[in-house]
Order: sequence, then C-alpha cells, then structure tokens
Amino acid sequence: MVYLPYAPVGAVSAAGKARAMDSDVIVIGAGLAGLVAASELVRLGKSVTLLDQEGEQSLGGQAFWSFGGLFLVDSPEQRRMGIKDSHDLASQDWLGTAGFDRPEDEWPRKWAEAYVDFASGEKRAWLHALGVRFFPVVGWAERGGYTAQGHGNSVPRFHITWGTGPGIVEPFARRVLEAADEGKVQLKFRHRVDDLTVTDGVVTGVSGTLLSPDGSARGVATSREPLGEFELSAGAVVVTSGGIGGNFDLVRQNWPERLGKPPKRLISGVPAHVDGRMLGIAESAGANLINRDRMWHYTEGIENWDPIWPHHGIRILPGPSSLWLDATGKRLPAPLFPGFDTLGTLEHIVTTGHEYTWFVLTQKILEKEFALSGSEQNPDLTGKNIKLLLKRVLPGAPGPVEAFKKHGSDFAVAATLPELVAKMNGITGEGLLEYETVRAAVEARDAEMTNKFTKDLQVTALRGARNYRGDKLIRVASPHRLLDPKAGPLIGVRLNLLTRKTLGGLQTDLDGRVLRADGTPLPGLYAAGEAAGFGGGGMHGYRSLEGTFLGGCLFSGRQAARGIA
Repeated sequence: MVYLPYAPVGAVSAAGKARAMDSDVIVIGAGLAGLVAASELVRLGKSVTLLDQEGEQSLGGQAFWSFGGLFLVDSPEQRRMGIKDSHDLASQDWLGTAGFDRPEDEWPRKWAEAYVDFASGEKRAWLHALGVRFFPVVGWAERGGYTAQGHGNSVPRFHITWGTGPGIVEPFARRVLEAADEGKVQLKFRHRVDDLTVTDGVVTGVSGTLLSPDGSARGVATSREPLGEFELSAGAVVVTSGGIGGNFDLVRQNWPERLGKPPKRLISGVPAHVDGRMLGIAESAGANLINRDRMWHYTEGIENWDPIWPHHGIRILPGPSSLWLDATGKRLPAPLFPGFDTLGTLEHIVTTGHEYTWFVLTQKILEKEFALSGSEQNPDLTGKNIKLLLKRVLPGAPGPVEAFKKHGSDFAVAATLPELVAKMNGITGEGLLEYETVRAAVEARDAEMTNKFTKDLQVTALRGARNYRGDKLIRVASPHRLLDPKAGPLIGVRLNLLTRKTLGGLQTDLDGRVLRADGTPLPGLYAAGEAAGFGGGGMHGYRSLEGTFLGGCLFSGRQAARGIA
C-alpha cells in the first residue's frame, strides 16, 4: 500500500521543502467527495495524488460520522412502504424548498435539476452495484407544513444506509486504497494546502505545509505544528475540502442578516478540521465564491456528554410529538414543529432574543421518536447488527438515547410538571421559565388529544404521520397527553444551535469546473462536495430536503472526475 503520510523518503531537503511530485490530478480533501472523485478518476485511467491535512485515521472525513441518510426518489424501499413518489413531485419539492432568487443561482439551479434526475434515476442502482444497501423503513425528514409548492418533502425520502456513514464511505475508500496498492493513487496525509499554484492563468498545482505526525483518534483536534513545506504539480486540481462548520469565526462572519444577529453560543456538529480554509485560498487564486450567506445549522443540538471534538454537539432527529417551547416557555408557532422546517425554526428562534429552546415530552415519546444523528450514536445500524436493531421496536429507548437522558447536561427528568420546570431552569441558571406559562402550553395541548380531530395543527400532523406505515411502526408515538402518568416520566431537553453545513461555495459548471466571477472557467481547477455547495456553488438554495449532503458529495465528486477525464 502506498501511504505517504508526511513526505516520500528522501524528498525533504535540508531547508524542509519537498520536491514536486507529478500526477494527472491532485485532489484536496480525503472526505467522501474526494474519495469518489479519486476512485472515479482512477477508473477513467488517471493517476491521482490525494491530500489531506488530517492523518490516515480520518479517511472519509465528515461522512464517516454521518447517519448515512440519502435522498432517493421512487425507490424500491419507498414502494414497499406504500409511498408513491415521482421525479416531478421531487422536483416540485426541491425548487419550492430552494427558493432560487439570485442571478448567480443559474448554475446551482442546473445542478439541482441534474441531481433530482440522478436521485430518481441511476443513483440507487449505481450505489447498489458498489455494495451499498439500505434500511427498509424510509424516513420522513423536513416535512415542511406549508403549501404544496412550499418547503418540505411531500413524502418520505430519507434512506438510511445500512452501515450509516461508514457504510457509504467504505466502497470508495476501498477502491482508493486498492488503487494506492497498485501505484495509481498517492495518499499524502498531514499535507495542508496553503496556496494554489497559478501559471499563466492556469491552476497547475499546490503548495503548503507538512504537518507533524499526530496519531490522535479520528475526529479529535490534531496538532498544526509545521514539519516542512511541499510543492506538487498536476494537470488538474480538485478542491473537496468541505465547508466552514467547525470554524465558528467564519460561521459568524458569513451569518445572513435574514437570520438575525450571529449567535454568541454555538456547538459543533463537525470536527475542528472543517475550517473552510480552502474556500478563501481558491478565491484568492481567482475562483468565484457565491452564496456564502447560505448555511444549514440545526436547532435541536445537544451537548455531547462524551465529546470527541471541541464543542461537540449531537443533533436529535425528532419525531413530531414533542412540545416545542422557546426559552421563556412560549410555544413555537405553526408549522415550526419538530422535524418540519429547520431554518424556519432557526429564523424564529433568533427573533426571541435567546439562543436555545426546549422540548417537553414523555418517556413514551422519547422511546419511539428520539433518534440521534451520527454513526457512533447508532451502533445497531452502523454495526449492521440485526439483533440489536430489533430492540428498536421493543419497549425502552435506544441505549445511546437513554445514555444522553442519564448523563447529558441538557436533559431534565421529573415525575411532575412543577418539578420538571424547576430542573429546566436549573440547567440554564437563568430562571426564564415560569411554571404557569409552561403549564398553560402543556394543558392546552393535552386538551386537544381528547378527539381524533382538532384545531391544533401539530396534533393533526402527528395523527396524520401515523397514516404512513414507517412512522407508525418505529417513528411516531401513539397520541397521548403529556401529563398522562402512564406515559411518564416527563422530560425537558434544552436545544442548542448546532453548526453543520455550508450551502454556498465555489461556483462550478456541470463538469465541476470552477468558474471565475465573469462566468468563465478557471483553467485547471475543479471542485466538488461541500466546498462547491454540493454542486454549482449551492444546489440546495436556501434550504435542504435532507439526505442530500452525502448525495451531493457522491454526485459532484463523480461529475468533477468525469469532467476532468
């Protein structure tokens, strides 16, 4: 196997500079998009140098930590669950969600249209041929709650990879490692790119810093101690370095005015190495960076009681039953229910003057509706353990969820509502929750549970959700009063703002070529994955339908490789 973690033997001079090593293509970033691009380039006969500032233990990048959700349209899994989906319906949902409204959205819209074609066409068959399999129950993320032409998925489309994030990374990592054994790929870890080499207007290579060895576990923040310098040249360079989610300064710098003031307190859904450095480096070389104010951050973040990276947060993937209250105990307005509109909820939260909210729920809801994003939080799916998986349909919460309830600093558990409110106030130390305000919200919601019909749109939505077989089976608790003692104990969960994805990025055409500000290609430079806004500089527009980030890495990585070839 050809591992070059720091520099080839004898290639570092007394001055600490490495001699240039030539290959057809340099790929910057060994995450999912980079692995897809590299494996596809090798298949198409190209030699590749794959660089990453992290060590070989981080091969796969953010994708490794993901839940493995993929957006598919009219799949066999959907049809088996009784879901009728179509390309036209998915396109309607995507465009209604994206809200493209800028002149620079021309290429992002073309990417969106191409991606929906891919998701409703060859995507599943292509992955299936690589050995990827899916959990049979399709999830329903971003339900919207507006009109048919507005934001949200009209039907469930969230396909969980069997093996979660590692399961989607594995076939591409395996192919790259096999190509390294054959000498077709050079893997150069702990190589941090600091500049793109531009010769006569053409990107011809990279230069940067060799970082000292660091054997820290995957995801742990690593040393930035320099060991030397390097220069490499190639016929083309592909930027697949990810977004800005681990860099709170950049997140705040790019924070959109429409979402209010940048939050003072954030937790991170991605490791520290997701720093956005390459975006600025590419822009300095002449690349056009667009839609930098479009970003995707979750509102249901909880502090990880057993953190791996700095400010490590986990997102709750909620079912629709929890009562959502702001920091003062007032109920969030319709249709800002759990799992309906991530950025709509975020926009509302910042108007309240506080940066956190609360779920109030019962043990019965927790057991059926709480899932945690992340491969490490789902050992049954990640480990492909059917015996462990079957416990999800049995009484009791999944082990990782119960561990957060027991150890998590954001969880309060009590037998009565007065006791719960007191414990919730104890979590923040601010005393913003007044018992009477919370009691009124809880009792008003409970009064709507008597009949099967109601004016409460959240209660209507959760009853409607159970018409879908998958939700009734493992996702949505049977409707009940929060103050029903048989459903207890009561649980309060503080929800924090959790950084995750960059929706804007380097503007690219459908061949993955990076464009200049005048719309012409910057010769020699390509981009894919989150660095390219998952395609075009932002194929999601303002919002995501979920399951589209990994898929965007797959599609854009493949497109860039084919564009080069």
